[in-house]
Amino acid sequence: MTNFTPFDAADYLTDEATIAEYLTAALEDPDPDMFLIAVKDVARARGMTQLAKDSGLGRESLYKALAPGAKPRFETVMKVVRALGVKLTADTV
Repeated sequence: MTNFTPFDAADYLTDEATIAEYLTAALEDPDPDMFLIAVKDVARARGMTQLAKDSGLGRESLYKALAPGAKPRFETVMKVVRALGVKLTADTV
């Protein structure tokens, strides 16, 4: 019997370039939940406790805001993104 461990993207988000590509791919997905999932993966890779401190949000609030189906305020998303050291940019298609 072979034992498999569940895939966790956070295990592979170890450098800035990988994180940027991961978030960019999530932004390109038509499902808005994908971006929140990706941000949560990056947050877990960096550490939720530190992110809570850096963003000024409570740890529990972060988990709620980044849960699939959540509808966080734009301000909340931007606080999290800034605390992660990520800059979102727009480009033409």
